[in-house]
Amino acid sequence: MKLTMQNKPVALVTGANKGIGLQIAKDLAEHGFTVLVGSRNLERGHTAAKSVGADARAVQLDVTDRASITAAAQLIRDEFGRLDVLVNNAGGAPPSDTATASPRFTASIVTLNLIAPFVFAQRAYAVMHRQPEGGVIVNISSVSGLRPSPGTAAYGAAKAGLVNLTQTLGVEFAPKVRVVCVTVGLVRTEQAHLFYGDERSIAAVDATVPLGRMAEPADVGDVCVLLASPRARYVTGVQVVVHGGGEWPAYLGAVEESGGSP
Repeated sequence: MKLTMQNKPVALVTGANKGIGLQIAKDLAEHGFTVLVGSRNLERGHTAAKSVGADARAVQLDVTDRASITAAAQLIRDEFGRLDVLVNNAGGAPPSDTATASPRFTASIVTLNLIAPFVFAQRAYAVMHRQPEGGVIVNISSVSGLRPSPGTAAYGAAKAGLVNLTQTLGVEFAPKVRVVCVTVGLVRTEQAHLFYGDERSIAAVDATVPLGRMAEPADVGDVCVLLASPRARYVTGVQVVVHGGGEWPAYLGAVEESGGSP
């Protein structure tokens, strides 16, 4: 018996072992989805799925391997009979010196952050457009794709491409499949200390955000749930920027420090 006999929509979240991806998975489960936790490490995926909920399940998935994406899509079709929401969350990049980054390194970053979501969107569309209800693809991007991204040039370029891909697929996959992008700013996850330092440093970073703090993963998850829901039924081909108002303009800080006035 396919699990869709329970009349629950099915969502797959890639890179859902921790952080933003795990929170998105939890939020979707809370709102009635059977959630599939995509994970390259299946053991970690099982652990994450247990924390998501009783109906969650881990799916072994390496988004940089096209064969793995195809196998995951086939498994979903065979065992669940449908796919209602795909969240392309897996991504990231270590810092690198742009002047000396190797072509191989650059290609790997672009593959993870742009090519993988592109391929998975294709596989998801093949399932979704045959469903009476269609489906929704949510791409997770970054403000690094909207502004200069020193130290992570390939990542910023790939995320900028993901925004454009969202716009294009929103046109091509309509009317059955909606494609949206959630562009995320600074987020405080369980690994925030690795990027921002101790609590004093994190407080200083918080102060640069107009809303007074970095995002919590739940801030991103809530937006994803909204965009995946029928309440956003007329929203496609766009990005929603979740960044608390952005970052306080640097020139204002310089003016204040110098004792001048804007």
